[in-house]
Amino acid sequence: MNNTLNTGRVIIRFGAELLVENDKDSSLPPIRCTAKRKFDTIVCGDYITWHHNEHGNASVIDLLPRTNALTRPGYRGRPRTIAANIDQLVIVNSWLPETSWNLVDRYLIAAQQLNATAVIVMNKSDLAEEHATEADHQAMKTYQEIGYPVLEMNAHSGEGIAELQSLMNNKTSIFSGRSGVGKSSIANKILPDLDITVGIISDSGEGKHTTTTATLYQLPSGGYLIDSPGVRDYALGDIDPQHLSDGYIEFSDYIERCRFNNCTHNHEPGCAVRKAVKEGSISKERYQRYLDALKAL
Repeated sequence: MNNTLNTGRVIIRFGAELLVENDKDSSLPPIRCTAKRKFDTIVCGDYITWHHNEHGNASVIDLLPRTNALTRPGYRGRPRTIAANIDQLVIVNSWLPETSWNLVDRYLIAAQQLNATAVIVMNKSDLAEEHATEADHQAMKTYQEIGYPVLEMNAHSGEGIAELQSLMNNKTSIFSGRSGVGKSSIANKILPDLDITVGIISDSGEGKHTTTTATLYQLPSGGYLIDSPGVRDYALGDIDPQHLSDGYIEFSDYIERCRFNNCTHNHEPGCAVRKAVKEGSISKERYQRYLDALKAL
């Protein structure tokens, strides 16, 4: 038996079995590994050590430390980890199904908690004239003003693909967003040699789930793409008011001026954030979504 320890990154997990990229030569076929029950927490994007077995699958020896992990509430509210070691969230939206700006904000908060960058994508630009409202355009403008890259794209025509690719170079990016917004269509443009199933929009405009397990793809230009399961909603889980406000990055210039250190920017006197909202320095719409999220904690 060859007990030499190898290191690799998890491409995909199916139950107790993992497909693992060998970091000695990622061009070689992936290694099929079996994980013992104590490694139930291993997910796509994790780094592990493993060794070959004379017969059957290789064995997982250890899960290496993570830089971060993206989770969402799962069965009975327990956190479920989706993927690990993420540098960037690519938040994919579309004009059909329509965009939920509350959901976009929740993903931005998640990015802040992960200490990851975020890119906001608006796919299906050809449908903007029919479906986009003035409030939608203003929301996109607000995100740009506070520092987020915002890309208008059309996965079918290829509009915006090159710009997105440049933002993904040498990073591990994960596609997040509702089902049906075109995550897999964009992934197919970035990685045209891979057969990623594309969902069909139902007559109601609600997307059907196509990707069932998070999968790691190596990008030709360097870096990785994680194509994650489509979600119709994203709950923040257990988060306190301070971490919630940290997710609204435009607050950061004002928080230290608040009279109270534990200010929730809701009702406290001497709140610099509320003053900035009144003066127009912070978007009233973004602030209202913050209050809605605060109320839901």
